[in-house]
Amino acid sequence: MIQFLSRALGGDRSEKPGKRINLALQGGGALGAFTWGVLDHVLEDGRLTIEGISGTSAGAVNAIMLADGLARGGPDEARKRLADFWRAASLGGNLPDVQRRAVDRLFSFWPIEDTPVGLWMQALTRYLSPYDFNPLNINPLKDLIERFVDFNAVRACKNLQLFVSATNVRSGQLQVFRRDEMTADMIVASACLPHLFRAVEIGGEHYWDGGYVGNPALYPLVGATQTENLLLVQINPVRRKQVPKTQNEILARINEITFNSSLMSELRGIAFVGKLIDEGKLPRGIGTGRYRRINLHRIELTGAAQTLDAANRLHTDYDFFEMLRTNGRRAARRFLDAHYDDIGVRSTVDFETVVPEHVTA
Repeated sequence: MIQFLSRALGGDRSEKPGKRINLALQGGGALGAFTWGVLDHVLEDGRLTIEGISGTSAGAVNAIMLADGLARGGPDEARKRLADFWRAASLGGNLPDVQRRAVDRLFSFWPIEDTPVGLWMQALTRYLSPYDFNPLNINPLKDLIERFVDFNAVRACKNLQLFVSATNVRSGQLQVFRRDEMTADMIVASACLPHLFRAVEIGGEHYWDGGYVGNPALYPLVGATQTENLLLVQINPVRRKQVPKTQNEILARINEITFNSSLMSELRGIAFVGKLIDEGKLPRGIGTGRYRRINLHRIELTGAAQTLDAANRLHTDYDFFEMLRTNGRRAARRFLDAHYDDIGVRSTVDFETVVPEHVTA
């Protein structure tokens, strides 16, 4: 891990106005609309230059829409691409029925239990695998992604680093796909929930949702970019005040813990390297034998939106998305108002609040 963080950087990068930052975008079903709001305000504000993006699942969808817009026209185009996608993904988006069902499943951890469709889907997936009830391997999400994204433009955009995480089914290891190889299959793989979709085959290997092993992956950003500023958009809470007791609450909490575990591990590693740098035990800098000290920043889903249960994560009406977008914009504005001057200077999140007891003697 430490060797990875000391990886040398190559190539010259043109300077752009504003403070440079990397974005790490979590997956989390329909709550990804909160991330849309965060990105929308950051792009509108204009004081931050995005150098790298890492995303998983719904975070990967936001990441590719952001990258596509930046590659084709800059911040305004990126705002438009994100808005167009979330409008299309909503119930009012006039998607064909098959695509509508695919998007509904993408934006859920599990179907709503107390509806006829939810009861049917739960019974079906309890006794049949996607290989049984979807023998033709229909996953229209790929068509939806290709409808919005110019992958040639994304792959050619050398001023932006993009990483999308998936889980290798056979090895159980993290697979990180990079901008210069990006395809719609890689986005679909990152969002492939195994109880709903067949594993996505890429280059002879098969992949599931990346949230199990990298939600999102942080180390690739450290190794491929110059900025030491990392903004995490976190929509899966680390802590809950109440102990879950109902079946829905227990399932939701299991998902949150599972989809946060890899992130916590990477944050512990980053914190450990930062501690050694501060103690003078590791040299700070860029290049072989030198290490990066990451300034961590976070915008998290809080308040009433954080209390949404697993059923709410399936909602795909536009008003619901708009509510989350508004919350995301407000959260981003509060963050920038309070901490813009800190970016490039220090972390605005105490690692102890994110990964308690991250370093042992």
